[in-house]
Amino acid sequence: MDKRTLFKQYFGHSEFRPGQEPLVDALLSGRDALGVMPTGAGKSVCYQLPALLLPGLTLVLSPLISLMKDQVAALSQAGIPAVYINSSLDAEEYREVYRRIRQGDCKLLYIAPERLQAEGFRRLLEELPVSLVAVDEAHCVSQWGQDFRPSYLEIAELVRSLPARPPVGAFTATATEAVRRDIETLLELRDPLRVTTGFDRPNLFFEVVRARDKDQWLHRFLAERPEQSGIVYCATRKAVDAVCASLLAQGIPAARYHAGMEDQDRRQSQEGFVYDQARVMVATNAFGMGIDKSNVGFVVHYNMPKDLESYYQEAGRAGRDGSPARCVLLYAPGDVRTAKFLITNSQETQEGDPERLRRDLSRLERMVAYCKTGGCLRADLLDYFGEIHKGSCGNCGNCAGDFVERDITVEAQKILSAVARVEKRYAYGLGAAVIIKLLRGSRDRRVLQLGLDQLPTHGALRGLDRDRIQRYMDHLMEEGYLRSDGEEYPVLRLTAQAGDVLFRGKRVFLRERAPEAKSAGGTAPRAASQEADSGLLAALKALRFRLAQEAGVPAYVVFSNAALADMAALRPLDMEEFLQVSGVGRVKAERYGEAFLKAIRDWRTGVGV
Repeated sequence: MDKRTLFKQYFGHSEFRPGQEPLVDALLSGRDALGVMPTGAGKSVCYQLPALLLPGLTLVLSPLISLMKDQVAALSQAGIPAVYINSSLDAEEYREVYRRIRQGDCKLLYIAPERLQAEGFRRLLEELPVSLVAVDEAHCVSQWGQDFRPSYLEIAELVRSLPARPPVGAFTATATEAVRRDIETLLELRDPLRVTTGFDRPNLFFEVVRARDKDQWLHRFLAERPEQSGIVYCATRKAVDAVCASLLAQGIPAARYHAGMEDQDRRQSQEGFVYDQARVMVATNAFGMGIDKSNVGFVVHYNMPKDLESYYQEAGRAGRDGSPARCVLLYAPGDVRTAKFLITNSQETQEGDPERLRRDLSRLERMVAYCKTGGCLRADLLDYFGEIHKGSCGNCGNCAGDFVERDITVEAQKILSAVARVEKRYAYGLGAAVIIKLLRGSRDRRVLQLGLDQLPTHGALRGLDRDRIQRYMDHLMEEGYLRSDGEEYPVLRLTAQAGDVLFRGKRVFLRERAPEAKSAGGTAPRAASQEADSGLLAALKALRFRLAQEAGVPAYVVFSNAALADMAALRPLDMEEFLQVSGVGRVKAERYGEAFLKAIRDWRTGVGV
């Protein structure tokens, strides 16, 4: 059977996405391959389809147990024989998996790279005809990558030890040029076909929001999209616990995930999210690499990540099935201090790796620049990964938002003057909260104790609220006129450039969203598939949820959101039409087709109304 027939039969697609076919052809011809493709671009198909066509076993190196389970569950639903070996199996399950492998009853075997060190597993491989080795999340092999895993360095030795060297396919979604070079060198790829399809994800709407009350913003954001599932990333375990508790108190079904939790609690949280019992996962970056949940409608970063690679990878967990999704970063200057603290107190830094520290701090600076840019956010991300783009995308918070440029020179002079007078009177300096009280003309106990009511700048910004003054201060820090000194109790200081505004006529402008713009997340442009009858789509989702529960698999494993949207738009009446739905293969059609066709027929005749 040819590749296109198998592609339609098992994966439900008639046409390959960009980059898929050349990678498939390379591996089938015995050539190594390196695929750098954004999340949701269909990297897995590039080795799963060759696995069906090659005579022996395809060995897939995958970093996480959860990813293996998701991939194997999805393949099994599509009728593709696949298994995994990891620590979650008991003795009986191990024996059954080994039996199936030895009898040739499976085409793909998923393992973690750490398994390569197990002597029993290496002996098993000596018995097997390995036709292909696929390395998922291949950036983990590079110390320049943000997810370096030492066990990935064992992969090249494994390939050398096989009786006959199979082709090796390496795949990743986030890799700078330095990481790509490392992947080729450390995995010992031989003249690989290199395919980089681009990092752009047109279905993702990127946005940076400055929210003085992040919890309030998040509650409003979630209230506007009650049916959507999403992830909220926090920088620390403490923040994860607090945000999750806040959402639960609002009646929002949320789960939490961080490295400080017991393994069983983490598994329970992850399963609750994957099976849609908890619609929001609040987590540190310990959660998510390789998560195959396709119906994630948003990713919110409650705190700024430490680098753009991490941000793009984590944000990219939204909209994996191609549906429109929102990626929002809630930025506050305090996030920079937190990120810097996490970097300087990391294990690598404590072990004395100055080059790693320099590299990580440089990445942090670039991350902050993304948060501050007034230009196109998508263009800024693509610039970082070295990709040519057209400039303004028209579909990010900075391009699609309604902005005004405000001259805040007078307000800036008053703020800088207040800081200058405080510095002159108190050499140790004062924090932003106290200086805001001074500017607003407060007469609370602290202000009076310090004698701040006697300064000429007392009440200089009496008509502005606290949040507005804080926003101006943040902008002055971003522009280099103010700096924050101290970690635990930061105080405000003038920089040398402050004199340009105070004495030399330099004007200060602030670009911000116009008052009439949408609150919280606003509304990203909608794809045509979203125009399908929402009532029918809801009925199909309800049916999918019931069938998934009966099968014991996540809902998106039955059909993706994109497949359901296409189904609702096409409204097929028989099996031949049903097979024309994008994402519907023959095995799934045989398994679920009649149930969905009945639901569509009922809807068309009014039974489902």
